Order: sequence, then C-alpha cells, then structure tokens
Amino acid sequence: MGKKAFKDGNFKTARDYFELTLKEAKESGNKAFEGIVYNNLGDAYYSLGEVRKAIEFYQLSLTIATETGNKDGKGTVYNNLGSAYQSLGEVRKAIEFYQLSLTIVTETGNKDSKGTVYNNLGSAYQSLGEVRKAIEFYQLSLTIATETGDKDGKGTVYNNLGSAYESLGEVRKAIEFYQLSLKIATETGNKDGKGTVYNNLGSAYKSLGEVRKAIEFYQLSLTIATETGNKDGKGTVYNNLGSAYKSLGEVRKAIEFFQLSLTIATETGNKDSKGTVYNNLGSAYESLGDVRKAIEFFQLSLTIATETGDKDGKGTCLLPSLGEYRKAVEFYKLSITIATGDKNWEGNVYNNLGGAYDCLGEFRKAIEFYQLSLTIATETGDKGLEGTVYNNLGKAYNALGESGKAIEFCQLSLTIATETRNKSLEGAVYYHLGKAYDSLGESRKAIEFCQLSLTIATETRNKSLEGAVYDNLGSVYTSLGDFRKATEFYQLSLDIVTETRERDSEGVVYNNLGVVYDSLGDVRKAIEFYELSLNIATETGNKNCERAVYNNLGMAYKSLGDVRKAIEETRVLLQGKDEWVINFRDKHDFTYAHLRRLQLRQGKILEALSTAEAGRAQALMDLMKSRYDVRKWLSSEQDRELIMSNSSLSSSPIVFLAEEERHEDFKTSLSFWLILNGQQGQMMQKEINGNLTSLIYQTYENIGVRTGVRCKPLISQQDDESATLKTLYDLVIAPFSDLINGDELIIIPDRASFLIPYAALMDQQSRYLSETLRIRLAPSLTSLWLLTECPERHHSTSGALLVGNPWVETVRIKDSKPFSQLPGAEKEAKMIGQILNTEPLIGKKATKDQVLSRLNSVSLVHLAAHGCRETGEIILSPNVADAERPKEGDFLLTKADVLGVQLRAKLVVLSCCYSGRGEIKAEGVVGIARAFLGAGARSVIASLWALSDEATLEFMKHFYEHLVEGKSASKSLHQAMKWMRESEEFNAVQYWAPFVLIGDDVTLNFEPIKGENHIKA
Repeated sequence: MGKKAFKDGNFKTARDYFELTLKEAKESGNKAFEGIVYNNLGDAYYSLGEVRKAIEFYQLSLTIATETGNKDGKGTVYNNLGSAYQSLGEVRKAIEFYQLSLTIVTETGNKDSKGTVYNNLGSAYQSLGEVRKAIEFYQLSLTIATETGDKDGKGTVYNNLGSAYESLGEVRKAIEFYQLSLKIATETGNKDGKGTVYNNLGSAYKSLGEVRKAIEFYQLSLTIATETGNKDGKGTVYNNLGSAYKSLGEVRKAIEFFQLSLTIATETGNKDSKGTVYNNLGSAYESLGDVRKAIEFFQLSLTIATETGDKDGKGTCLLPSLGEYRKAVEFYKLSITIATGDKNWEGNVYNNLGGAYDCLGEFRKAIEFYQLSLTIATETGDKGLEGTVYNNLGKAYNALGESGKAIEFCQLSLTIATETRNKSLEGAVYYHLGKAYDSLGESRKAIEFCQLSLTIATETRNKSLEGAVYDNLGSVYTSLGDFRKATEFYQLSLDIVTETRERDSEGVVYNNLGVVYDSLGDVRKAIEFYELSLNIATETGNKNCERAVYNNLGMAYKSLGDVRKAIEETRVLLQGKDEWVINFRDKHDFTYAHLRRLQLRQGKILEALSTAEAGRAQALMDLMKSRYDVRKWLSSEQDRELIMSNSSLSSSPIVFLAEEERHEDFKTSLSFWLILNGQQGQMMQKEINGNLTSLIYQTYENIGVRTGVRCKPLISQQDDESATLKTLYDLVIAPFSDLINGDELIIIPDRASFLIPYAALMDQQSRYLSETLRIRLAPSLTSLWLLTECPERHHSTSGALLVGNPWVETVRIKDSKPFSQLPGAEKEAKMIGQILNTEPLIGKKATKDQVLSRLNSVSLVHLAAHGCRETGEIILSPNVADAERPKEGDFLLTKADVLGVQLRAKLVVLSCCYSGRGEIKAEGVVGIARAFLGAGARSVIASLWALSDEATLEFMKHFYEHLVEGKSASKSLHQAMKWMRESEEFNAVQYWAPFVLIGDDVTLNFEPIKGENHIKA
C-alpha cells in the first residue's frame, strides 16, 4: 500500500503507511526489514520536501545495512543520501555519497545500479556547472543502459543529455536528445516519461525564443500529467506555462498559471515547488510594477527555502526593493555566497549583479561583473550565458556612450545567437544594435536592426520586445526630426505596454512622448507627459526613469523662463547619485558659463560670482550636505549671498577662480574674484592662448615630475623650471598680490586649476608663494561654509589609522607592470606610529578590508602607499594574500569604496603618488581626495605627482613634528615645506611642493588617552 501511494504521488499517505510498517518491523525484530522501511520513509520525506528529515531516516537505514552486511542496501542508501544532499545544494557532499555507492555497485557487479549512479553523478556535476564532466557520466550511464537493454534507462539518460546540452546553450543538440528520449517513452508506453520530455522540449523551445511552440509542448505535457494523475508533474507544467506567458508579456495570464501551480504544491505539501512558485509570482508582480506585492511573494519563497535548507532556493530568491538597487546587490552577494562551487549559478548571479549596477547607472562596475560572468561562461562552455553576457556588455557600453565597443559585443552575442538558433537572444541583440547605431547617428542602420528585431518579436509573439522596439523606432525618428512618425511609434509602444501592464516601460514611453512634444515647441504638453512618466517612475521605484524625467522637466521649465532655477532644482532631485550629478553638471556647464558672461557684461559682478558658485562642485556639495545632515539646501541666490557675506566664512583672503575654454578661438578665459573678510572685493578677467591644462603639465615637465608611474627618486630639476612657475603666478596671483594681507590664502580653483602647484608659484623676484603665505584649497565657498559651520563634535576626537607599504607583489591594474614594495613608506608609517603611540598596518596586514573597517572610527588617517596615476586611487594589500592574481576589487581602494564609508576624520593624509589627481570635469578634479571630502573628512592632504620615498619620509617627519606641537595642518605643512626648501638635499620643487591641503585648517591634540594607542583631537 505504501509503495502504491508513493507511486501515485500521495506522499503523505505513503509516509503514514511506512510509519505503521516501521512499528511492526521493530516489534518483529526484523532488522533487515526495518532498514528497508527506514529507507522508504526517507524517500517519502524527501518527496514531501522535508529533506533533512529524509537524511535522518537514510542514516538509520545505512546503520542497519552496515550492521547486517547488506552491501546492496548500503549502495542504495548511499545513492539516496547523495540525492538528498544534492537537493539541499550541498553538491560536493552529494558526490562523495554517489562515489561510495559507485564503489559498492561496482564490487557487487550490479550494472543497473551502476548506471543509475553514473546518471546521478552526471546530474551533480551538471548542477556544479561542470557540464562537460556531467556529459561524460551520462555517456557511461547510457553505455550500461544500452548493454543491459534498459530502454527506460536509455530514455532517462537521453533526456538528461538534452538537459546538459541545453545548459551549454547548444539547444538544437538538446532537442535531438529530447526527441530520442521521447521516441523511447512512446515505444515503451511510458506516459510519465513522455510528459517529462514534452515539458523539457517546451523549455528548450522557450529558450530559443519560440515561446508559442514551447506552450504547445507544455500543453501536451499537461494533458499527460492530468491523465496519469501526476499532481507534481501537473504543478511543474503550470509553473512553466506561467513563465512562458510571462516572457510573452501576458503577465496576468502567467499569474493564473502560477496560482494553479501553487494550489497543487500546497495540496501535495511540496515545499520546494511552493517556494519556486512564490518566487515566480514575485517576479510577475514585479514586472507589473506592483513591487510591494512582489516583495511579499519573495519573502514567502525565502522563508520556505530557509525552512527546508534549500540553498538553491535561497540563492535564487532575489528580493527586489522598489528601485533600491543597493539592496538588490546585497541579496545577489548573499546568493553568490551560497553559490560556492556551483559555477553555473555563480555565473548567472554575477550577470545579475551586473544588471543591478547597470540599473544604478554604475556601468563600469556592471561591466566588471559581466566580465566575471563571461569568464565562468567561457570556462564551463555555457553558450547561452555567454551570448547573454555579450549582449549585456553591449548594452552597458552603449549606456557609457562607447557605441563602437557596444556594437562589437552585440556582434559577438549575435554570432552565438545565430549558431544556437536562439531567436529570443537574436531579437534582443538586434534591438540593442539598433540603439547603438542610433547613438552614432546612423539612423538608417538603426532602423534596419529595429526592423529585424521587430520581425522576430512578431514571429515569436513576444509582446515585451515588440513594445521596446516600437519605442526604439520612436527614438530614431525623433533624432531624424520626423516627429509625426516618432509619435506614431511611441503610441504603438504605449498601446502594447498598457495592454501587458508593463508599468516601467509605460513610464519610459510617456517620457519619450514628452521629448517629442518638447522638440515640437509644445512645452506645456511635454510637461504633461513628463508628469505622467514621473508618477509611474515614483510608483514603481524606477530611479533611472525618475532622474531622466527630472532632467527633462528641468530643461522644459528652463525653456519657459528661469534657466538656473530649472537646473538647480533638477540637480536637487538627483541627490544621492554622485555620478549622475557629475555628468549632469558637465552636460550643463555651458549654461552657467553663458549666464556668467551675460552678468559680467552687464557689470553684475556679485551676481556672476553667485552663478559661478552655484555651478561649483555640485555633486560634492550634495555628498557633504548628506554627511553633515544639512537639511536646508543652500541653492538659492539669497542663500549664496548670505554665505559670501558671512564674515565667519574666513578671516583669510579668498581667491575664487572660474575657467572657460573657448573652442572657437582656442583661448581660455579666466575670471577671478577676491573675497576679503567675507566681502567681495575686486574682480578681474584674463585670457590665455591655448588651455590651462597644457600650461600646468608643461610646468610639471619643467620641474621634472612627469615621469613613470613608479614611486622612485625623481630626476633633477630643470634649468627652465621657473619660467612656467612665474607664468602661472602672473596669471592667478599677481592680479591681487598687493591686496592680500595676512599669512594665509584660500583658493577656490576650477577644473584644471586644482592641479596647479600653488606653493611653488614664483613672482618676478623669484620668491616662492609659500615663502610668505600658507596655501589652502577649497572646492567651493559653500563647502568652506559647511566645514566652518560644522560643529566640532561631528568629527572623531581620537584614534589614528596609519598604513604603510601594503604588500603589492601579486597585484596588477589591468595590464600594468608589477608594483615594487615601498620600504620608505613603511619607515614613514612606523615613524608616525612612534610619534602617535599607534601601531600601523604594514605589509600584508594593510588589506583593503582592514582599512575600510577602521576608516570610520578615527580622527586621523595616514595612507603611505602606491597611487594610480590617472585617478589617485590607492593600492592596498589584497584581502586574500595568497591569490595568484587578485582582482582589483580585492586590493584597490576606489572612490566608490571611500564614499561608502561615513567618515569622521578631521584629517586625512594621502602620502601616495597622484592622490590629488583625477578626471578633470566641470565638477572639478574627480579623484580619491574628493571622495574623502565627500565621505565626511574635514580636511585632506594629497599629492599632485609621484613621490620620492626619501624626500617624503623627511617631509612627513617635519610635518608631524609641528602637528604634535599643536600647530594647525596648514601651519605644519607650511613649516615642513620651509625646512625642505632650505635643506641641501631636498630643496628642489619636486620634493617639497607636491602636497596640497584641501578643506578646513584643523588642529589635533596628540595626548595619549589613559595609556591607550589613541590620539585626542
């Protein structure tokens, strides 16, 4: 009775019967029979999804089989334990048990069991992503089934071989094996086998994008499952039909099938299936834009996966979070942790992580994860994943504006899609190629690819793709200026996404219709569409669409009147997304420059300064305001005037620079404002031939600091070094030199002027500026005000993090040469450690993880290490020291890493090559020093060029000697420069002038606290 109930799928009935039988076996004292019943109970609980309980019974059965010397019994139980652990995701453990089973069945000569174990080993290796190895075991199983004439066994293995080739992306080959399996199942009258193969054929055709054909096979499978009363099979097919209709964009129909599947899983008590369906229902509601409901279903799925110990289920349950892609990233990373050893899974999750960063607009990071996924796909021979990742890389590069590179990756994806005859992927690639060529302005080519994609979408009845292509065609015709045709295509897209209830897509199309009406000059109607788009983006949590709409609304309102107000309001709405604001600022820099020019022509000097300040370091200001919890956004003209008239801003004179390159006559215009005691004084303009950046780099050449990346003693100074130093002095200092009083000068640079070595600028009497003045930089007047007004308690008053000479022998950045160790940096950190009574992190201890874990708890940070030439980012010891070739993310302290920390440091000293460098944008110099300020540091000392170990050791020795005496950072820096300049060995500019102080002028108190290794600030 128990066996019959089990065969009929009534697992609860079977379990109850086996428990009664167990009682009888125990009472009779029949050990052998007791062992069999334990095994049967294990099977029942396994089928009910209670795998841990199943394992308990299998172990009891194993104990009895061992005691009674029942080799066949042991072999069977070892195999069953393998299946149980495999279902829990503990595949390596499963393989151990399969191997134990294989040893026994080989000894006993049980060919049927040997074939079964070979088949199971194939399944295990396939789940690990080692598909080629899996195929080897399937072939061994097939050989035995052929020898023994086991038709059912052959059919099973043919089916599994189909599954293996499908996972490799060789779907047509998979279909051939499925057809061989189907033929055997038909011959033997194996209805369950036929139903399984029909279901698998459905999945294969679905992966090829032939979804309607897939549905036909699913329906055949459903018919058989209904006839045979196979409830589990029926539930599986309902779930697959749901997935098929979802891929067609018929989400409501998909939900109906998922609900039918859920009903069956609940009736049969199949927890694993229930968890899978909850996950799919979550995905369906997410695509409808009902993210809250989606999260409910994902949570239900996660609960079941946790209860059953199903690692696969936990890993694939990816909670969305209303556009909170950071949270999504956390879940993907948890999934990666669970995926250890499962290459296929790992590759897919890396791809998903790439997608999450894609949604965050962090396309470079997305590309890193796509590349990791691609590596795994190539290793495992997973053609399907490889083609998908190539397509995603194309999409990411297209978003970065690198359309040529995007096309290369799309073509690689297209080759795979064509080889594997994967229609779904082919249609998607044509779509992205259309977008890429549209970006290049090759509209006709873009239309050709859109039409190819549309043909496939129509053939496969893929509504989602069809709607996306119509939207793309609308974009192409918009760029061609054919707004009537563009409107027609957008309307076709809108009809489809409204029908399929794809809320995200609906929001995007409304935005695009707004762009069309904006282009036609009907701004009021454009704003109506933008508002519709904004409502949907806010509702669904689509941050990318939300930002795009805010940008467009800003520009629309700009065309109606207040230009600067529109831009500023748009920037405010982009807060919290550093990269977006930087790009936004770059894009609209011309607006500030144009408005500033108009105001200066009208003699509105203060207004022009206010405009220049309004556009200065906007993204950094957003970061600083969020760190300092400034609730009032200081963006209005009135607020800026309040800041500039505030005498507490600084008692020292401030020179405010504004740079504008004029491409029409190859000249650079420089505007200067002098602020004395919080009041705007004189204003002056100058023009130079060429650009300022070239002049600065020529200065670097002259003083001998434009050498290779390695940190080594620099070449001797050149005879003509004073020429450009004097030229720069005449440009930025001479106009106000007679008006500057006191011993300190604060400079607010713009763009490349951040890179000027101000301390070394030389007047016509050959005196360095730093001989008479302490120099300090600030990104903007607002940042200076924020630092001045920020209460002392905000920053830490104790603790120092000192880092010297991280271990870098195995690290590489892209294809760079090996990095050398920096013994001087180690001496430097130890020397400072002795002064501060603090143990530094040296060598292999100076890992990225260690540094990040301590950054937020100290008042002083000192990093002595290699820096990247272009970005200033810092090279630390890899987290995994014995890795042969560590990944960059394992050792490179990036801007994003720093911005992810809530810093409380009063002073950060970056004693690293190029730490003051970065990408020159309208925002300023976007590098690692800016990141530390944005993360909450009160002041940062950074280097403009490569450092000499010996010179820097001396420099820092004198700097800290003055700092511990209670002098401020600017005074200590000034005194260190003076000592170096007056020394015989280090009096060259390259040795004493690389460091700049950015931000506030802080003072630290280095008295030890109760004998602990701390400083008091």
